[in-house]
Amino acid sequence: MSHVTTHVLDASLGRPAAGVPVRLEAAADADRSSWKPVATGTTNDDGRVPDLGPDQLAAGIYRVVFDTARYFERTGQKGFYPDVTIAFELADTDAHYHVPLLLSPYAFSTYRGS
Repeated sequence: MSHVTTHVLDASLGRPAAGVPVRLEAAADADRSSWKPVATGTTNDDGRVPDLGPDQLAAGIYRVVFDTARYFERTGQKGFYPDVTIAFELADTDAHYHVPLLLSPYAFSTYRGS
């Protein structure tokens, strides 16, 4: 299983957000002024990317970037946020990191999932 997974739910439509392009990136320097790509994926019919990146990652700062503009366009919605970026610290290299996103055209929310 990937060290990092995600799940996107469309709160306005009340269903999983399928077809959202997702990128996992790692901070390339201490001040996080540049990022290096780790993996890409697209949410499946259940709104999940179960295999986002490798099974093991080094401790550090990472971020998941969701291309919400493409998703909203495809579903006929007008969104305010063209992308959503969630940065997090991967401190425990033995733990699984699940980064879910609850999405609507004018709001989003996230939390540390399990």
